[in-house]
Amino acid sequence: MTINAVLDNSAASPTRINDVVELWAERSPDHIALVENSGSWTYRQLASAISDTQAWLQRLGVRPGDRVMIVGENCRAFVTILFAATGIDAWPVLVNARLSSREIDEIRNHSGAGRVFYTISASQQAADHAKRDSALVKELEGFGTIGIGPLNENAEPEPLETDVVNRVAALIYTSGTTGLPKGVMLTHRNLLFMAAGSVRIRSVTSNDRLYGVLPMSHAVGLSVVLLGSFLAGASLYVVPRFDPMSARVTLEKDGITLLLGAPAIFSQLLQYAKLRKISCLKFPALRIISSSGAPLDPATKAGIEALFGMVLHNGYGVTECSPTIALTRPERPRTDTSIGPPFPGIEIKLIGSDGHEVSSGEVGELRVRGPNIMKGYYHAPEETARAIDAEGWFNTRDLARVDDGNLIIVGRTRDLIVHRGFNVYPAEVEAVLNAHPAVVQSAVIGQSVGGDEEVIAFVQPLPDSALTAVDLAEYAALHLAQYKRPSQILLVPSMPVTPTGKVVKGELRRLAANREEMAHPRR
Repeated sequence: MTINAVLDNSAASPTRINDVVELWAERSPDHIALVENSGSWTYRQLASAISDTQAWLQRLGVRPGDRVMIVGENCRAFVTILFAATGIDAWPVLVNARLSSREIDEIRNHSGAGRVFYTISASQQAADHAKRDSALVKELEGFGTIGIGPLNENAEPEPLETDVVNRVAALIYTSGTTGLPKGVMLTHRNLLFMAAGSVRIRSVTSNDRLYGVLPMSHAVGLSVVLLGSFLAGASLYVVPRFDPMSARVTLEKDGITLLLGAPAIFSQLLQYAKLRKISCLKFPALRIISSSGAPLDPATKAGIEALFGMVLHNGYGVTECSPTIALTRPERPRTDTSIGPPFPGIEIKLIGSDGHEVSSGEVGELRVRGPNIMKGYYHAPEETARAIDAEGWFNTRDLARVDDGNLIIVGRTRDLIVHRGFNVYPAEVEAVLNAHPAVVQSAVIGQSVGGDEEVIAFVQPLPDSALTAVDLAEYAALHLAQYKRPSQILLVPSMPVTPTGKVVKGELRRLAANREEMAHPRR
């Protein structure tokens, strides 16, 4: 599908991601583009703000090829600086303000950012980071308060690709759940391809109103929500953080038509409804709700569908794939937690441990190829070569199988647990534990013990729950084969998660290792 197909075969076709705003500023200048608590902008006003910000960035010494780091949360300032940077061929480095100081510093140093901007009005964490960086604090009309970090005199601009669509449109650092973060270089072509396909699948038009709660510093919030909205000429309602009560008001008052969120967001909605003793939420304008960013468990899917009276769709992807690899289709809803068919225009294959493609229905390591695959990891050619082979196949390191053309993720390659010679997929065990009515979420890891791997489960119960590990062990015994049952169930008040709600299993492995060391100290 071409970008023009989304824009009703307009003669103009965007080559940079910021072009989509200019196209709609010409076609529907007075249509609302962006809404936040402090106000709203039409497409004309947004285009004007982007143009003014481009000039402002240049006065601040930003050059083509420079990395411009934006530390913040969803707001008009974040959007404007992002598009202004791409408009002058700088590279936006998108960073969630909820990251730690150490993580922020690592990204700034690795990217070699020439300037760092902080969206202070939308984020207290951004304000804290700005203060630590001795950033200049300024009040800008329409933006609110912005922190401007000092100019990095040692920054060297990157050379520009001849073909504009292959230039870097965003540098996003992975969450680092399995190691040190890596800078994923996504091009204009990557992001426009992803936005166009998402718009077409969901039939998004200029009449739609999207709830922009997924972080735009992450690939789904950037390509699917932000860029997809603007590509279709729709209106985007941005919020820096999710609050169930505020979300309910906005969905009702503003007639939101699409709600895309992470499983953690939908879990919060379920807890909110339970506390308020609400059995049904009706939003007449709402036509699609969809989950992405982390595995969706059956209990959350079933609970949300009962609460909303509509299907909760599911999608899957990784940052390196811009990010969507598969998603369920509105016309073919699923009752299970399958992630649906592959995204249009991409290829997939499943590779077994012997290096060959697996047979239908068997589990294999998922490989992906298409226009969505990243340009590579920034300043990491060896890492890039390990991730993308000579034929262009990207290795997701996720394990999956295909059921009637639909993908089902069963876990990560490194998460696979081999217990007593049997393969145990953590996602299956987690799905059972999550179905317990007193469980918020769970995470399962493997731990080497005496030449075998034990199944260890971390479980976050509902607040004030009387749930015990014995209760859960008995529950698991009813629903899991013996070799799949956790040998240890550890109750925790909360899980270590990324800003998109994905559990950081590396932290759980360290916690389990520390507990083992305390129980069996070395002599």
